[in-house]
Amino acid sequence: MDDRPTTPPAAPVVAERPAPGERRLERPPSDRYREPDPEAPQPPPAPDVPARGIAFAVVVAVIGAIAITVAVGAFSITAGLVVIAAVVGWYTAVALRTGGAGGWPRSRRATVAIVVALAGIGLGQVGLWLLGREEGGVLSLVDYLGEVFGVLVPLQLAAAAVAAWLASR
Repeated sequence: MDDRPTTPPAAPVVAERPAPGERRLERPPSDRYREPDPEAPQPPPAPDVPARGIAFAVVVAVIGAIAITVAVGAFSITAGLVVIAAVVGWYTAVALRTGGAGGWPRSRRATVAIVVALAGIGLGQVGLWLLGREEGGVLSLVDYLGEVFGVLVPLQLAAAAVAAWLASR
């Protein structure tokens, strides 16, 4: 006979499953207040996709160009174009940053945001000129913008550039 003490077999470990329809959090909500464990594996950072960021910024700039053309063509807004240009510049930089260029150095991100925003405002100015041509205008682009909008054109460009620079920081 065997003189060793016998131990009862261990019960199998069964993972606790929530009841149907019951949802459980992955971790308790209070964990957000704890200091992160330096030894715990960290999730990999999201990859920067600059092309996606630039594409988002270009889409915002084109929408801004359309908004400028519609604001003048349909609503005869003139002084409000500076505000529209500032909004276009701001959201162009935000789209660039959130679209995937957030990991770029500030100077590069600011430069790209300003260039794309200025291109959008320039496209809007071309849209205004084409709208004027459609209505029977005969002036060249520069003459038309200088004669009809005057100082508003450089103000729009400056507002868009400053807003893009501020938002890209």
